[in-house]
Amino acid sequence: MKDKNTLYLGCVADDFTGASDAASFLVKEGIKTYLFNGIPKKDIKLDCNAIIIALKTRNQDAKEAVKETLEAFQWLEKKGAKQFYFKYCSTFDSTPKGNIGPVIDAVMEAYDIPYTVLCPSLLANDRRVKNGELLVKGVPLDQSPMKNHPLTPMWSSKIEELMKDQGKYQSIQISAEDLEGDSSEIDEKIHGTMNKGKGYLIPDFYEEKHGARIVELFGDLRLLTGGSGLLSHLGKRFVKNSGVLQNQNRETGTKGKGILLAGSCSTATLRQIAEYESRGHQCYKVDPLKVLNGEQNVEKIWEDITRLKEDDILIYSSDDVENVRKAQKAGKEKVAEKLETTMKELAVKAMGHHYKRIVVAGGETSGAVTQGLGYTTYQVGESIAPGVPILIPLNQPEVRLVLKSGNFGQKDFFVKAMEMTKKD
Repeated sequence: MKDKNTLYLGCVADDFTGASDAASFLVKEGIKTYLFNGIPKKDIKLDCNAIIIALKTRNQDAKEAVKETLEAFQWLEKKGAKQFYFKYCSTFDSTPKGNIGPVIDAVMEAYDIPYTVLCPSLLANDRRVKNGELLVKGVPLDQSPMKNHPLTPMWSSKIEELMKDQGKYQSIQISAEDLEGDSSEIDEKIHGTMNKGKGYLIPDFYEEKHGARIVELFGDLRLLTGGSGLLSHLGKRFVKNSGVLQNQNRETGTKGKGILLAGSCSTATLRQIAEYESRGHQCYKVDPLKVLNGEQNVEKIWEDITRLKEDDILIYSSDDVENVRKAQKAGKEKVAEKLETTMKELAVKAMGHHYKRIVVAGGETSGAVTQGLGYTTYQVGESIAPGVPILIPLNQPEVRLVLKSGNFGQKDFFVKAMEMTKKD
């Protein structure tokens, strides 16, 4: 007999936008999913089939990231999660000191898992793995605009190369041709290649049929890792093989003013800001150096935007790479922390002034904002773009929150977000 209350999947994401991204693909398949901001402090009645825990570890020191991630998986294990998923960015993290490898190693060792998959593909946003290489819109990762990312510049697009400095174990590439072959041949390749008893499988995933085959072959593994692309296929598998609690979406729109807070410096976010402004909507630029010297603070910014007398407004600190580097001369961590704090305090202030629709761009900015607002549990609603759902806080159901990874969404994303979350 199928048990609809079974917790089939426990997922830990390394930032909040990644968590909401992951949740959206499960919800799309009809799976009732809870999204937690951090490890829950109180006991919660679970009437869902999947739980996503959002951490703030993407750019954290590896030792701390490992500690927090293990604690999250331990919590999920106690709640009865049958399977684990470690969700990281679909553009990976190519810095030699990145924490993706250490986290995966720690989970594999803690639960005596011989191997797992590394699957950052997300076809909805044109992130594909072909011949073991991660491509962004057909361009190798290290030749894409991500090569200039201010926090995690991408020096290689070969996942095996990225893992050499981060992980302890051997990578085994599973080509598209391998995926089309017999499962016994794939099993023989894995066990014939793997040394030290553990390893990472890097399957090609540049067509949707590859994702379905990966889940068919490896869907029973205790641990899977990657972006959100694989979760859609995993969700289909849960629906096919098990009883699931169908997700019930609440009304998309809500009454109240809207505020957009953009901290990401990605090319996609910069285009979205330009498009929003080009359509005549109000925008306000936060200058990092002015924030550092006190010329711009939360009260001053709020006074300025109040004078604009607009119901919806975009506040952004996003800038091009050259200007970001100039600001970072004052100290990269110091600048980032100050801007995140500013955006967080603006969000809190907005909630106190009848703003009910809050849209945030950037993983770190989103983490800071959600921390400031104090929301911990969400129902996941309709998506504005692939991987970007509308979130409804369970303790404040009149609010709509949208958290966007910097690289996600078309150029009119901010316009659509304001329209879809608004109820006349």
